[in-house]
Amino acid sequence: MEELQKWRLQKSRKPLVLRGARQVGKTTAVNIFGASFKQYIYLNLELPADRKPFEEFTDLETLVQTLFFFKNKQVSEKAHTLIFIDEIQEIPEALNLMRYFYELEPKIAVIAAGSMLETVFNKHINFPVGRVEYKVLRPVSFSEFLSAINETVALEEFNKMPLNNYALDKLLKLFHTYAIIGGMPEIVNQYSVNRDLTGLAPIYDSLLNSYLEDVEKYADSDAEIKQLRHAIRASFLLATKRIKFEGFGNSSYRSREMGEALRILEKTFLIQLIYPATDIKLPLIPNIKKSPRMQVLDTGLYNYNAGIQKEIIGTQDLNEIQQGAIIEHLTGQEILSTQYNALSHLDFWTREKNTSSAEVDYLYTYEGKLIPVEVKSGAQGKLKSLHLFMEEAPHKMAIRLYAGQLKITQSTTPAGKTYHLLNLPYFLASKIESYLNWFEKKIMVKKEKSPVTKKKTVKKTVVKKTVVKKKVIKKQK
Repeated sequence: MEELQKWRLQKSRKPLVLRGARQVGKTTAVNIFGASFKQYIYLNLELPADRKPFEEFTDLETLVQTLFFFKNKQVSEKAHTLIFIDEIQEIPEALNLMRYFYELEPKIAVIAAGSMLETVFNKHINFPVGRVEYKVLRPVSFSEFLSAINETVALEEFNKMPLNNYALDKLLKLFHTYAIIGGMPEIVNQYSVNRDLTGLAPIYDSLLNSYLEDVEKYADSDAEIKQLRHAIRASFLLATKRIKFEGFGNSSYRSREMGEALRILEKTFLIQLIYPATDIKLPLIPNIKKSPRMQVLDTGLYNYNAGIQKEIIGTQDLNEIQQGAIIEHLTGQEILSTQYNALSHLDFWTREKNTSSAEVDYLYTYEGKLIPVEVKSGAQGKLKSLHLFMEEAPHKMAIRLYAGQLKITQSTTPAGKTYHLLNLPYFLASKIESYLNWFEKKIMVKKEKSPVTKKKTVKKTVVKKTVVKKKVIKKQK
């Protein structure tokens, strides 16, 4: 909602196209946002009555007058009106009209969305490039989950900078519940009402089946339908794993077939293929020749599909479940939850050599630096991949996400390089940007107070005094 408010207040505001996977709550979010306007016009182009004006009128002036008239709104209040065009993919030509709202009716706030909007991105539609803005809506984040289940005090503690250690245990328990059910809005809403995990199964089934049925709208043939359905089923079983297109999901499909299917699913935001980077500094260039890692839409859907929800109940540390796969996936989801750009993506680092290999879970771009993020519990000495990255890195900042207290420590690589490690409770993954700012300031303060620095200063002063004394003696002679 905050991003929508920012968009609303822009001086040169463009019509907004809201993208995202089906069932992530695009319509609900805009309906809530619409309540803040004096006038709100909701149009669902699946309904004949709402679709008719777009079919009959091609000039914007007539269309606007018709919409205001049929929805009983005042044309004189354009500057205080939001028009929401839902299911806009039903009339792809309506997307072309978005540019004219920007050029001819800039006072009217306009948002477009559609559950199958991504289908038209492959068609021969003239998108109004430069005349619209795109934002992506993703599943409910942990902070939004806390708000939805009325954990207001926990949310207040979550938002404090820095986190108070007394809030750790409760927030960990709530985060583990969030890890079980995930962030799909219908699931979260049902849980907030009934607080019953066992009653959520039919909704998970319905969501997964809806994605499988949708492929008929993306595919051009029966063969492609089968490929896409297999890709969906296998993706929700292979989350966090490095994959190969050839024989994906124990199939007989060739690399080209599965590559095309998975790229289609990426466009629908059902999955993301995370390619590794091999550099330790910017620019960050993922290596698409290497095997990507699989990230799916929602951890809750992954847990349910894999049948591992019960394993999470009662755990003290999510790193102990599925060799850490669950928490690695969920922290990635949380990092993405604060990114609304359609091109936003996750990155990880790898070094593959004959003598040794290493892999750091995520890379985070901050102030011109690539910050390594490792999701792992245990002693700092076990962070072998992180050590290897930091030995070559041109900075001394790293992050570990784990089931422990917020603290800053020093760590030393096998080669002897010392660096600063920010240890964050893993439920703070969505706040990495804020904590990196806090982290950097803490390091600078510590550096200024360092006794080593003071000692060097004193030594220089003594040297200067000695030189002055020698000069005076020489002069007297």
